[in-house]
Order: sequence, then C-alpha cells, then structure tokens
Amino acid sequence: MLHTAYMLAGPCTLSLPSWRNRRMQAIVVPAPGILERLYMDHQIGISIVNYKTPHLVGECLLSLAAEHEYRGRLKVVVVDNASGDGSYEKISAFVQEQQFSDWVEVVDAGKNGGYSFGNNIAFRRLLEAGCDLIWLLNPDTRLLPGATRALVDCLDSDAQIGIAGSRLEDQDGTPQVSAFNFPSPMTELINTAKIGVFQRLVPSAVIPRPISPGRETVDWVAGASMMMKADVLRRVGMMDEAYFLYFEEVDFCRAVTRAGYRIIYEPASRVIHHVGAATGISDTRKQAPRRPTYWFESRQRYFQKNFGFLATLLADIFWLLAYSSLRLRARIQNKHLLDPPHFIKDFIRNSSFARGRCLK
Repeated sequence: MLHTAYMLAGPCTLSLPSWRNRRMQAIVVPAPGILERLYMDHQIGISIVNYKTPHLVGECLLSLAAEHEYRGRLKVVVVDNASGDGSYEKISAFVQEQQFSDWVEVVDAGKNGGYSFGNNIAFRRLLEAGCDLIWLLNPDTRLLPGATRALVDCLDSDAQIGIAGSRLEDQDGTPQVSAFNFPSPMTELINTAKIGVFQRLVPSAVIPRPISPGRETVDWVAGASMMMKADVLRRVGMMDEAYFLYFEEVDFCRAVTRAGYRIIYEPASRVIHHVGAATGISDTRKQAPRRPTYWFESRQRYFQKNFGFLATLLADIFWLLAYSSLRLRARIQNKHLLDPPHFIKDFIRNSSFARGRCLK
C-alpha cells in the first residue's frame, strides 16, 4: 500500500532514504491518516457529451454531486455537440441554479463532430486542469452510491490497469452487458450467426461477454461509464475523431491494450444506464430502428484500421453469410428478429466490396 500511495501522490515529491545507505538506522513511518490521504488524493475529470438530452445531463450531475466522498475533487466538462434544441442554455442554467459552477463547466462544441470529437474537447480541458483520472460518462447515466470509489480503487490496485468500466444496469437493477470481446473477422461469422455449438467452441468470437459477478480482465468496456488514468491518454493519444458515433471506444480500447495496459470490468461500480437515449440504436431488446449510415462507416473504419482492407472484405463476406443464415433459420422457425429494417441492403451498400476502396 505504501508503494501505491507513493505512486499516487501526484505533483508532491517524497524524499525517501536510499536503500544503499547502510548506515540508515530506522524507517520513518508516516503518521496515521497520511497513507489514506495520499491514496484518496485524486483529481477526477469527467467528460459528458450531450446531444439533445439536457434533462438526463441534469440527473447525471445530481448523482455526481451525491458522491460526497469526492467533493472538491471532481471536475466535470459537459460538451454540447450543437444540439440545436437549447441544450447548452438549459444545462448552463441548471448548473447555475444548483450552484455547481465551481466544478462543472458547460462547453458549446460549435458543431456536432461526433462522440470522439466532443470527448476530446473535454479531455484537453481536464488534462490542463491537472486531473489524474479521466471518466467518460454518458448523459443517460445515473450513479449508484459508491460507483466512483469502486472505479478509483480498481485503477489504484494495479499500475498495469489503464481503464476500468462499470456494471451498467436498468432502472430496476437488471444488469446490462457492459464488457466485451473485440470484434474481428471471426466474430462476424460466429457472433452474427448465433449458432450455439460454434459459440461454445469459440467463446472469444462472441462479442458480448457473460455478465460476471466479480472483477475481470476484458477486451473492452462500454463507454457509457469508463474511467482511465490520465497517463493512458498521454501515452495513447486522444480518441479517433474519424469515428462519428459507435466503435470509437472499441478502437480506443484496442490502442490501450496494445500499449500494454489492462482493461477491467468492475461490477462493484454500479451505474443506471438509459440505453440508447440519444439514438435509440443500442437497446437490442427492442425493435431496432433503421441503422444510420454513420454506423456502417464506423464499422468499416474499425475493421480497416485494425485489420486492413482484405481482412475487412473477408469480415463483410462472413457477416453476410452468417446474417443470411440467421434470417433463414428465423423464417423456418417462425421467429421474429428485432434487427433493423433493410439491414442487408444497407450493409451491402456500405460494405467494403461495394465501396471498392480503403478508408483514409
């Protein structure tokens, strides 16, 4: 614990005696409470990107304000991605009314540049403010008591842990899938086909991981509640703004793991998540709306960036074969799929073999 406390001391410099000095007669033990103060002395920066959900941002901020253990050590930047519905003014007024101005800053992005674009605006401000932990929070989240402490403790437990993600829940406490395996060409075949025997034989090719009751190392965690060490951003860089929406946190987590960090799912951090509040796409338990073009573009970018054009072409072929098989089986078994309308047609129109070129 002393080693952990020393590493987390921030800008303070501790002068420790040299172990080479054989004349050293005693080790000075810190006074009671000092280790706890060093251990807890984090400045936590929180990035919230809003698009037409000002009422949810207010609920999220209220849940953060209730984390009294961290009062005075939270810095929130709310970035409004040009909502055009008065969100910036409404959130700014709410912050003033609640007297949150000393720890919450509301920023007008000026344009809707996407999720990565908005988060990067917040990241730069939070790093400049000296925050040593950075927390991505969706506006459609609400913290349950202790959610902050659990993520902080997780990151403090091991220098190799770069990111910790929360257990996301419905309003009634039902857990949502919050930890995942990386998408790959093989996942496009096995995960999409949903044939049980293949999924059991190659569980790593199933993107959603089974909901775990305990802390575990995973490939990536949901960006709705994802806390990282600031050094991760300094080493890996900002999120890729070529993604408008979707796949950006997957791509970022790949970069973080390539840099040698571990990513942890921490179910002790519980967060209520109103799935798909801004887009309506993410809730797989309801009939999905038609998939927007930016989803397909983000998928193409993820595969081409991380696997190359030929592997992306193979992934597209695998997906078409697997999804066609799924549709055929559903028709034979008289089952109704909740997938988006015109999914195959839209997929082909935005696939690598239809575009016939690599993405920049």
